[in-house]
Amino acid sequence: MDRTEFIIVTTLVLFVAFLVGWVASWLVHRLAQVTTENMDDLDHMAQALHEAEEGRDQAIAYLHQREAELTNRLSQSEAELRAAMDGLRDARAEAEELRAYVERMSAG
Repeated sequence: MDRTEFIIVTTLVLFVAFLVGWVASWLVHRLAQVTTENMDDLDHMAQALHEAEEGRDQAIAYLHQREAELTNRLSQSEAELRAAMDGLRDARAEAEELRAYVERMSAG
């Protein structure tokens, strides 16, 4: 193979490599290209995700509010129960005193 043939073969190999690279680049661009339809789908998904997050945040806020409300009602009920128990204790003590007084009077 003389010098001219070597240059021609090298030129053809480099040109084929260039064409293969260009076709591969074009193919990658073509396959990776985002269409308007894909962008619309992504926008809809982003909007749905945002709405779901807002709904979750509202539900969490409602649960915290409800929990505080129920805790308050429980505290009030416990306070009322303590007051009722104290009143009942006092009433039993008074009834016991009256019973003892009546027994003393009837025995005396």
